[in-house]
Amino acid sequence: MFATQSASALKRWQVRTTVSLFVGYSAYYLCRSNLAVAAPLLLREFGSRGLNKEVLGQIASVGVLFYAAGKVVNGVLGDFLGGKKIFLLGMVGAVAATVVFGLGQGVGIFFAAWAANRLVQSMGWAGLVKITANWFSYRTYGRIMGLLSLSYLVGDIVAKLALGQLLALGVGWRGLFMVAAATLAAVALLNWFGLRSSPAEVGLPVPEASPVGLFAGADAAESQPASLGTLLRPYFRSPAFLLMLVLSFGLTALREAFSFWVPTYLVQAAHLSESAASEYSALYSVFGMVSILGAGYLSDAWLRGQRGPLILAACLGLVPVLLAMTRPATGSLGPLVLISLVGLLLLGPYSFLAGAMSLDAGGRQGAATASGLVDAVGYVGGTGALWLTGVLAERQGWGHAFLALTALAVATAGAALVFYRTQERRPAVQARTPAA
Repeated sequence: MFATQSASALKRWQVRTTVSLFVGYSAYYLCRSNLAVAAPLLLREFGSRGLNKEVLGQIASVGVLFYAAGKVVNGVLGDFLGGKKIFLLGMVGAVAATVVFGLGQGVGIFFAAWAANRLVQSMGWAGLVKITANWFSYRTYGRIMGLLSLSYLVGDIVAKLALGQLLALGVGWRGLFMVAAATLAAVALLNWFGLRSSPAEVGLPVPEASPVGLFAGADAAESQPASLGTLLRPYFRSPAFLLMLVLSFGLTALREAFSFWVPTYLVQAAHLSESAASEYSALYSVFGMVSILGAGYLSDAWLRGQRGPLILAACLGLVPVLLAMTRPATGSLGPLVLISLVGLLLLGPYSFLAGAMSLDAGGRQGAATASGLVDAVGYVGGTGALWLTGVLAERQGWGHAFLALTALAVATAGAALVFYRTQERRPAVQARTPAA
């Protein structure tokens, strides 16, 4: 009877934790997608003071660089300090930085405030992954991370739709930033009262830890690593993890370029209004949600946990789509279809890396660090992609920008092929071979 009651209580707390993490991380995007939504207005207001697409791309790139650095530091801190602390600290810091940006009067303050915003926002995913590793059995990592990975897409969609409606109502870009900050502050307060770092905090048993992965062994069930050396050393000795970093570089670069530049692209290439571009840019994320759910199902049900073939197929599928985007648009329908296809092909494979694959590698001890390292390297690629896309779009047009992204997709496909052939193909063949 006691075991049944304990299991029931654990299930209720798991649902509560999932909802809290989902809503919390979604809310982060109100203070992240707001710059992309406000970009056309900023270009119009501050164009005479030196803010063009190239400079705006530099602001976004610097932000991503700080985000990447924060991923490493805050991933390690998450494993040592606990997930709830850094999850909430990231929210509070993002609120403060967003208010400062909204009060800014020039390019300098925009650089500083956006860099600070992205630095503290890097706490969010590390905290989410650490809490998830503590609350759920390794047997459910794929399903729970697939669900929680939807949070950044839901957050992006809701943010762009809501902020786009505010634009349509005549609220300026400063108002957008203040509304975003106030909403995230309210969600942070709710999570302060409702979220717990682990079942032990409410007197419940801890779910079983993974018997495999980089930290498998006698201490695999421990949530806190013994030392910094024992935490970091296994990652840099693993060929599979190093290849994951390469894949993250390419896929995150593509994702960041599209997540940021789609509204501006739709205004300038598809000739939509700022509010319409903000709302229609959500198509990229809507189809990305389908991609995440579909990729998770295919990799588990059809490919027996293999991720490489799907990443390879997605990157190859992106090539003709990106090449089509190099041509001038003759209307709004074509660009809308193309950004939808990019979301469908890209976001599912992207979600593998800092989600289920990082949990599998890091387990309860090193999950936040694994996701932090994967994301950090990825956002270094994102920094370059944001800057390069802005430079090429400003100086040579959108066609050249998308041609560069096509080359990146081809290179990432090559890395996915190496990952599959060297890390996944042989184990998969052995797993399908009947025992003698």
